Amino acid sequence: MTQPSVILATASYDHTIRFWEAKSGRCYRTIQYPDSQVNRLEITPDKRYLAAAGNPHIRLFDINSNSPQPVMSYDSHTNNVMAVGFQCDGNWMYSGSEDGTVKIWDLRAPGCQREYESRAAVNTVVLHPNQTELISGDQNGNIRVWDLTANSCSCELVPEVDTAVRSLTVMWDGSLVVAANNHGTCYVWRLLRGNQTMTNFEPLHKLQAHNGYILKCLLSPEFCEPHSRYLATASSDHTVKIWNVDGFTLEKTLIGHQRWVWDCVFSVDGAYLITASSDTTAKLWSMSSGEEIKTYQGHHKATVCCALHDGAEPSPC
Repeated sequence: MTQPSVILATASYDHTIRFWEAKSGRCYRTIQYPDSQVNRLEITPDKRYLAAAGNPHIRLFDINSNSPQPVMSYDSHTNNVMAVGFQCDGNWMYSGSEDGTVKIWDLRAPGCQREYESRAAVNTVVLHPNQTELISGDQNGNIRVWDLTANSCSCELVPEVDTAVRSLTVMWDGSLVVAANNHGTCYVWRLLRGNQTMTNFEPLHKLQAHNGYILKCLLSPEFCEPHSRYLATASSDHTVKIWNVDGFTLEKTLIGHQRWVWDCVFSVDGAYLITASSDTTAKLWSMSSGEEIKTYQGHHKATVCCALHDGAEPSPC
C-alpha cells in the first residue's frame, strides 16, 4: 500500500481506528479494535507505525500494511493507558496510565524498561524537547518531572489541590509548559534551567479558558510563523479556543462541533488544526480564518482521539 504523505487517524468508542485522506475526507482504512476503547493515538516520527493506547495495553500498527493485526503489543499497565508518545528518533516510547504509573518502552524489545510511580491516575504525559525529561499530570492535581538521566522525580508541583490535570503541553523550544485542568483553567509556566540540568517552573500566567472541562491543551509547533504561536484548548463546552501565546489573549473560537471536543492536533506548520469530538466527527480547521474546512464522518460513536503526521521524516535528534 502506498503511504500518503499526510497520515491522519482517529479512534472512537465504536472500537475502530480509521485512516483518512486529509484533503478529500475519504476513509481509506479501518482497523477493528474489539478489546477496549482507544484513549490516545500517536504516530512514530518515521511515519511507519501508529500506537493505540487502550485498556490496559498499547498496540502498535503498521501504517503501510493492510493487516488488521498489531505488529506489537505492550502489556504491563493494569488500567486505561491515557498517554503515549515517542522519543524524537523513535527508539523508545513513553506512556502514562490510570494505574498510577509512567512507563518507558524500548520499541525493539518486549516488556517495559522503566517505571515511575505517580501514586494517582495519570491523565497526561509529555516529553520535554531535551528528550531527557518526562512531565506527567495526574487525577490528584500533581505535576511531576521525571529526570530520565538521574532516573528519579526531579520536581513536583500542584497548581490547584485536588483538581485533576487533564492535559500538558510544552513549547517546542522548551520555554513554556501549560497545564489544563477540570475547572477550565490553564496554568502557564516559564521553564528555566537551573545550575544543574533540573527544570524549574516560574509561574507566568493563569488563564480561565473555559467554563467546562479542558480535555486537551496544545501549543503550536516549531515551524509556525513567528507571530502565530498559539495555544489551543479543547473543551467539554463543544468549542476549541485559540490563544495567542504572546499575552494569552483569545484569538479565535472554533465553533462547529455539537458535543465535547476531546482532542486536537496541529499540522506541522501550525496552519491547520484537526479536532475530535463526541459528535462522532473529526474536523479540519484553518488557523488563519478559524473556519471549518473538512469534516471526517464515518465513526458511529464518540471520536475521542486523533493523530496527524504531515511533516518530513525527522533528522536524527
